[in-house]
Amino acid sequence: MKNSALKKIKTPLSEKAARELRTGQNVLISGTIFTARDKVHGYLMNKRPRPEEMPFNLDGAIIYHCGPVVSGENGRFTVIAAGPTTSQRMQMYEPFVISHYGVRGIIGKGGMSSDVAEAMKEAGCVYLHATGGAGALLAERIKKVEGVWMIEEFGRAEAMWALRVEDFPALVTIDSTGASIHAEVERASKEKLTRLLQGR
Repeated sequence: MKNSALKKIKTPLSEKAARELRTGQNVLISGTIFTARDKVHGYLMNKRPRPEEMPFNLDGAIIYHCGPVVSGENGRFTVIAAGPTTSQRMQMYEPFVISHYGVRGIIGKGGMSSDVAEAMKEAGCVYLHATGGAGALLAERIKKVEGVWMIEEFGRAEAMWALRVEDFPALVTIDSTGASIHAEVERASKEKLTRLLQGR
């Protein structure tokens, strides 16, 4: 990790703010973030709704790979748990979503491919790793459900939720220079495995 300094950031993120972040940096996010899993990503890529056709503006947004556990009805919702989903499931959609909608940050777990890292480099976007298995604790950082989109079509876990968060913790693991902690770990692991197999 190159930079362990804690930084507070607010959404929507400007390109400048996103490009200033570096791998290894811990961040606390405040503002509105948007959940999106497979179905929302597929819809955004295949249907390509215009901004005026959507209830949320994703320009400068942070998207959270998360299927939250939500209680409540009729617009009065409470998030019970909000842990990250494995991001690799969204890899085929993410370069388009980043470039087409102006997304500046992706929160998830497990990292993403070199194609996504390249799209982040071109657009000015970062990948933020959230702690898996801490869904209830992360939900405590969600102060309000501001809205939901596609709940009837996709169900609660796959809908896009607009969540007002305060000091939501994450770690920058892919930055806009193309640097990736996930790629570094993979390379180091392969080198170590090769040495072990060669008896060195």
